[in-house]
Amino acid sequence: MLSKKIAAMLLACCSLLLMAQVAAAQPAQGSPTSEVGLKPVQVFDVAAGKVVKTIPNDASYQALAASWLGSITGLAPQLTNDESCSYVYRVPLEKAVTIKANDVSVVSNDLFLFYCKDKPPLLLVFDEKRRPFLFLFKADIKPFIQKVGIPAS
Repeated sequence: MLSKKIAAMLLACCSLLLMAQVAAAQPAQGSPTSEVGLKPVQVFDVAAGKVVKTIPNDASYQALAASWLGSITGLAPQLTNDESCSYVYRVPLEKAVTIKANDVSVVSNDLFLFYCKDKPPLLLVFDEKRRPFLFLFKADIKPFIQKVGIPAS
């Protein structure tokens, strides 16, 4: 049985995916613009249970995401139930990537970065059957957090 915190985080990621699909089906009107074809970066506040910021996606976000992908060290152990994971960031990719770790190979065009205070960050991706996969990586996320502005330094 999933803990409440883990279930809330997975629900947050699924909600972000659903919102992105709905937004992609509708023409953009008055929303922040991204580079052509790129869906926006979103910040989900776990405690508030909602998206608190939407940011235009650009080449610098794509480069940061590529650095995370390039530094994946393997599959992550199961999330634990604690209050330190306060934000989930959705970074849509320009094109689908294949993520390989251990004996797992996952194709995805969305990355979900879990920010957990005083813990290593985690990447969550969903495969084509919407199965979740958590990955450990070693790239520094500070430049991303500073660019997004949440949490404030």
